[in-house]
Amino acid sequence: MDIYQQYPQVQPFISYLKFEKRYSQHTIISYQTDLEQFCAFLMSQFDGAAINKVTASLVRSWLAELKGGEKISAKSINRKISTLKSFFKYLMKMGELQQTPMNTVVSPKINKRLPVFVEEKNMDTLFNHVEFEDSWQGRTENLVLQLFYATGMRLSELINLKESQIDISYQQVKVLGKGNKERIVPISMALKTLLQAYMAAKPIKDNSVPNLFITTKGKPLQPRAVYTFVKKHLSSVTTVQKRSPHILRHSFATHLMNNGADLNAVKELLGHSSLAATQIYTHNTIEKLKDIYKKAHPKA
Repeated sequence: MDIYQQYPQVQPFISYLKFEKRYSQHTIISYQTDLEQFCAFLMSQFDGAAINKVTASLVRSWLAELKGGEKISAKSINRKISTLKSFFKYLMKMGELQQTPMNTVVSPKINKRLPVFVEEKNMDTLFNHVEFEDSWQGRTENLVLQLFYATGMRLSELINLKESQIDISYQQVKVLGKGNKERIVPISMALKTLLQAYMAAKPIKDNSVPNLFITTKGKPLQPRAVYTFVKKHLSSVTTVQKRSPHILRHSFATHLMNNGADLNAVKELLGHSSLAATQIYTHNTIEKLKDIYKKAHPKA
């Protein structure tokens, strides 16, 4: 029997994530994959046990099978636990369950890794000494990198950025983040001038493509293309292992914190829903202070 026939509660939950919670397509696919795996486990190991018969020990059996059958990280396990917690919470909200089996399911601890970032001097080298191709593509690549670093935007936010979200007169950008949450990020006078010039020089004026960044053919930029050129340009100024657009977001936040920015302000600029997500950047600040102390204190 098909998973969705055996467990008709799954599809309405996915629709709820899409239309009410307004999660990104990437997040929805992750939730859907996790639930399909769990339901397949119920069907193969527990004769298609009904959702209202699922217990904490049954969930733990699934997690144990995942850990035993393949190399799976604690982070992935935590995501699957989070998926099930959301699913059962939704079923309680819909009145299909009285209680969730997830209350006694414990998430494994994850060793927090410090965010990797590019040094300020290397970012300075990138924008002041690296030559970009004298073409529309070169101009686009330069401005994409500038905007990533100046605003801390996520890749999806930047690719979907519309010209209408650039407020030239107030020197700010309206960013549509996760769950369609809006935030305002200020920009410098220099970046405002670059954005104005870029919009005025677009090779193709097509109202059907409102995106700020377009290719020479007038099409919106694709994530893979952005990854490729960001990696290429960062490789010329840094040896950090990860050279993705997200590293520029980390660099934006870390450099703000290192230069004395308020934690709550950085949280708002990044579009984090909780302060806990932003606090990882304070660790880099502490490491910097330790380094300064060792170099400067006579008794260190």
